[in-house]
Amino acid sequence: MAMNVGNGGRAARRGTRHRPMAEINVTPFVDVMLVLLVVFMVTAPLLTVGVPVDLPKTKAAVISSPDEPIVISIDAQNRVFIQETAVPLENLAVRLMAITGANPETRIFVRADKGIAYGTVMEVMGSVAEAGFSKVSLLANLPAGKKKK
Repeated sequence: MAMNVGNGGRAARRGTRHRPMAEINVTPFVDVMLVLLVVFMVTAPLLTVGVPVDLPKTKAAVISSPDEPIVISIDAQNRVFIQETAVPLENLAVRLMAITGANPETRIFVRADKGIAYGTVMEVMGSVAEAGFSKVSLLANLPAGKKKK
């Protein structure tokens, strides 16, 4: 008892040509996109400013804004960085003016190691204010267990 199920019960015809499929198989494309999504999700948190700083904890709310700020970091050895480039404190204002094109509306974030003296942070803030920047924020870590809003 033989039965041909492959063509819906119709008798097989000799000499029939199969037409090419007009549809594109998108499954491999979706697979590649999902892998890329996972890779970017894993690497995106690692793309933050690379100067190691032990930030203090705070209970303040998270500030979110669409434009990219300039980050000034002060590490445990009192070295000052703009993004990842070391800058002497006396040249900080000049470098900020050059980077921003003398735009006083540029947002600036200051990150400082929690072990450094308060006076060092105030010197950096004073230098930034002297350069004419008014949108300056201090960064800190949220305490463990506090969720971002």
